[in-house]
Amino acid sequence: MTKKQEQNIILLLGALQGIGPFSTDMYLAAFPTIAQELNVTIAEVAYSMSSYFVGICLGQLLNGPLVDRFGRKNPLLLMLGVYIIASIGCSMVNSVEGLIVLRFFQAIGGSMGMVANRAIVRDVFPANRLAQVFSTMTLVMGIAPIIAPSVGGFVVVCLGWRAIFWVLAAFASLILVLVYYFLPESRGKDRSVSLKPKAVLTDFYSILQNRAFLGFTLMAAMNTAGIFAFIANAPFVYMKLLGLNEQTFGWVFGLNAASFVVGSQLNRWLLKYHSSETIAKRGLLVQAVMGVFLVIVVAFSYLSLGSLMSLVAVYTFCLGMIGANAMALAILPFSKNVGSATALLGSFQMGAGAVASAICSYFDDGTAMPMVSVMAGVAFIGLAGLGFGSNYSQPFDKNDEAVFAGDH
Repeated sequence: MTKKQEQNIILLLGALQGIGPFSTDMYLAAFPTIAQELNVTIAEVAYSMSSYFVGICLGQLLNGPLVDRFGRKNPLLLMLGVYIIASIGCSMVNSVEGLIVLRFFQAIGGSMGMVANRAIVRDVFPANRLAQVFSTMTLVMGIAPIIAPSVGGFVVVCLGWRAIFWVLAAFASLILVLVYYFLPESRGKDRSVSLKPKAVLTDFYSILQNRAFLGFTLMAAMNTAGIFAFIANAPFVYMKLLGLNEQTFGWVFGLNAASFVVGSQLNRWLLKYHSSETIAKRGLLVQAVMGVFLVIVVAFSYLSLGSLMSLVAVYTFCLGMIGANAMALAILPFSKNVGSATALLGSFQMGAGAVASAICSYFDDGTAMPMVSVMAGVAFIGLAGLGFGSNYSQPFDKNDEAVFAGDH
């Protein structure tokens, strides 16, 4: 594989990964407008975020075996089509229940991008470069969480909230075309992979027997839970409690998201000198401290725009350092059934995100305390997962050299 091929793969996979942040972040600024038009509360609109997380979780469990059985590319194209159709449907709903249901199916389609994305990275790149590649992809797709809320706020003001989902459909359509013409198949069909429920469950069970996978997946899941506890509640905290309008919220949220990207890029440099486990441990320790400070700020009524932005910036900076390392460590033991392994990893991540956002909604008390409490708690659980996984992890195999399927 040439250097140019590598760069093209990373660029396209980064763009594909951007579908997720656009799908979650772009309509955040529209929560108050959607709630007003559909005559519901913002908390009820937030359930559409939770349904998206549930769809991402279940969708990956469905899509993982598909990419192991039929290759990476064709299932990806099919599910991008599902995502596009569901996005158009979201633009036409007249009830919050309809939005919640269609967001679920939107996630089913979008989840294939997450499964195929990570499987392709494992196919194409050697094991000792996985964390670095994931960090590079974060840089490529990092523009999405930075600009999505701002773009969403602009679209809401100029075109209305329904136009947001047309923009998402157009973006996914562009990605579909690029995948069709420019993404090579990294692993062909494997007829030995059975799609019978019993065989699929047996495969999942065998993956879950790997204790290193369990520990590092818990760490990755808590990382995602921290991200989405903030994402799902940021509109309420910034706009209702702190009084920001849609467009200002977009810029402020984007600045917090930018710190995530900076953290991921610092991780690329740190990987030259430290192991993934060491970097993740230090990031989790700082993240936990920031979580505790956030709880203290809210508990003693010191919450302000400056305090929230600064503490969340450091918190998300640490998330950026942790995420790529957690994913790389979790999928490292697998090759043949990497699609199913990445599906389980992703489903646990999105399941944790769904639970975190639902907990915040359930314990909604009109303050930021549910959000910051979850953000603090998941950091400590992530540390426990790292410790467990480290006890069973194996060093990188220098002979593990992944290649294009076409290069065999």
